[in-house]
Amino acid sequence: MRANLPFVPTERAAWIAALSAPAALVIAAIAPQAWLIAPAFAAALLLLVLLDTTLAGRLGDWDVDIPTDGEVGEALPILIFGRLEKAGSTSRMDAALEFDPRLGEGGRAVFALTERVEGNAFSGTFDALPVRRGTAPVTRGWLRWQGPLGLGARQIQRDLDREVRIWPDLSPVRSRDLQTFLRDAQLGLIARRLRGEGSQFEALSEYEAGMDRRWIDWKASARHTKLYARENEAERNNHIVFAFDCGQAMCEPVDGLPRIDRAVTAALTGAYVALKGGDKVALYGFAERPGLMTPFIADTRAFHRLQSAAAQLDYHPAESNFTLALATLAGRLKRRSLIVLFSDFTDPTAAELMIESIGRLVQHHLVLFVTISDSEIEQLVEAAPTDLATLARSVTADTLAKQRAVVLERLRRLGVDVVEAPWNKIGPQLIDRYFAVKRKEAIG
Repeated sequence: MRANLPFVPTERAAWIAALSAPAALVIAAIAPQAWLIAPAFAAALLLLVLLDTTLAGRLGDWDVDIPTDGEVGEALPILIFGRLEKAGSTSRMDAALEFDPRLGEGGRAVFALTERVEGNAFSGTFDALPVRRGTAPVTRGWLRWQGPLGLGARQIQRDLDREVRIWPDLSPVRSRDLQTFLRDAQLGLIARRLRGEGSQFEALSEYEAGMDRRWIDWKASARHTKLYARENEAERNNHIVFAFDCGQAMCEPVDGLPRIDRAVTAALTGAYVALKGGDKVALYGFAERPGLMTPFIADTRAFHRLQSAAAQLDYHPAESNFTLALATLAGRLKRRSLIVLFSDFTDPTAAELMIESIGRLVQHHLVLFVTISDSEIEQLVEAAPTDLATLARSVTADTLAKQRAVVLERLRRLGVDVVEAPWNKIGPQLIDRYFAVKRKEAIG
């Protein structure tokens, strides 16, 4: 901790000094013999600043409470507390923090503290908003308190050397809606036997109105002179890989957060549901070269391993090498799997290698391509052509949207299931597609 500064002029004192300068010039021009008034006023102002700083009193103690963990996109409260030796000796107390830009734009925050009931204590909270995953250090903190006149202040600085681990956003996983859905869904918390679905025969039951007629066992019905339906157990123990393109296109922001972070949140939500459904899940990241790949996780109790691995997915400013990345992934998979690929592209030319690589992957695996729709392009397309510049932007955006639609249609023709939606609807649509794939038993 560094010692208190002797005195610091406040903004109010600076404004008084600035406004008095023209007055001094006027006095010097009108009455040159009264020039002593200007230095006398400056000396008086300096004495008032020193007096106010003395009246501000000394700081008893202060502390900064910084959470060790946070989630990207979720507010992270940082609390600063300060106590003076004497009550009522200050009119204002402010705090400042210096931190990694992952915790907020600019890497710096200044905020006022409010006086507490006891009078000589102040506290305040700054809500940092993490914008990227990783480890974000909080390096230094400042505390400044003014005297009762608001002309002088004291300031203290402390090296904090704290670190905040920023994890992927798991608020959709913890949401009450998802938990209720999992509890009530057919593939929920209990391994239930699904009548009329799945390929593994479980039992026969008497046919009831509303059952699918395709599952009537005619031989058994003929023997018992009653209609009987087959009860099959749903397909389980599938391998599901969530693959992330961590390249330049996925690092572009959408509504304040990089696309890759939006994708990670949706993928972890889908992974949690898949684990509840009895399947095995792995994560795979790549950019210009293959990155991390986790082993397959089969238990929700090990879900934190997927969260930790997702936090290590880095941001890469280079274009992704789909040929190498997807060939490496295919070589690591020993059985047919569902591959959920989160990616994006800027133009059809850049997407050619991606389409070619996915086409080879589809020959042995089921591929689900997930991309976040570009709301900015949609807004430009729908903008009213009020001038030539707006019209030109609208035409260009419409061309890009059509090119994007062509690429997605080519993927569909290859047999790839495509999910394109706004970032806040990617997770629910991914879960819906997962259940649809389970019902069709298209993985195994």
